[in-house]
Amino acid sequence: MRLNPAVFALSLGLLTAAAPALAQDQPTGETPAQRAARRAAMPPPVLEEDQALKAAIASPSRSAADTARDSQRHPYETLTFWGLNPGQTIVEIEPGRAGWWRNILQPYAAATGGTYVAVDKPTESMGVADGSADLIVVARAFHNWSRDGRVEPYLAAFFKALKPGGILAVEQHRSVDGLNVATTAPTGYVPESYVIRAAQAAGFVLDARSEINANPKDNHDHPFGVWTLPPIRQSAARDGTGALTPAQRAELDAIGESDRMTLRFRKPG
Repeated sequence: MRLNPAVFALSLGLLTAAAPALAQDQPTGETPAQRAARRAAMPPPVLEEDQALKAAIASPSRSAADTARDSQRHPYETLTFWGLNPGQTIVEIEPGRAGWWRNILQPYAAATGGTYVAVDKPTESMGVADGSADLIVVARAFHNWSRDGRVEPYLAAFFKALKPGGILAVEQHRSVDGLNVATTAPTGYVPESYVIRAAQAAGFVLDARSEINANPKDNHDHPFGVWTLPPIRQSAARDGTGALTPAQRAELDAIGESDRMTLRFRKPG
């Protein structure tokens, strides 16, 4: 069962497990006072945490390097916001060799009767039947796609793969809004409005946005782009020039990971 955004704002990380049936809330022949009294006597909704997700995040199979990043990537809160639920068909786009999200999503899907699929070339195959995916996860990729024309065809592939009501989940390094994506993308950042417009043009509806992964310390302007920050921590140009001093390196490390948008889009239907 999905978490209502209003409930999420009040009780981050909790899922509604049970609620009074609508049919029971609308009997005939009641006076307003009787209806108010009956509603007041109803038990409150039962809220419970997703223990399978907590177990996947806390699993000893995850590396120490992965778990060290949890405080800045907020996996439980982010996945709950996106609407992750047991038994879903989850597609992750370009999980990469490190597979930070994959190392949580794949065991979670296996433990809850769901399916996890990793896809590197969406226009060739989404790895699932059309209209069958519940959740498509895109993390830190739009800056690459925007530079070689992949945004539009990739979003079209996502839309086709998702079932009606399915979710496109996006985490992306965020530049100051209003800037030209052609200027910001080479540094690893893109404007939030750019991602939103592109997804809407593909047919998606912006369901919600969150500041879970915002970082006000990040001014988006670093010697080697977003890769200057942890976890990459690039400290010199590829030819060895422009090396950072220890003081500069410490100052940049103190920023932490990038300022990121966290968006939830829904396929209508």
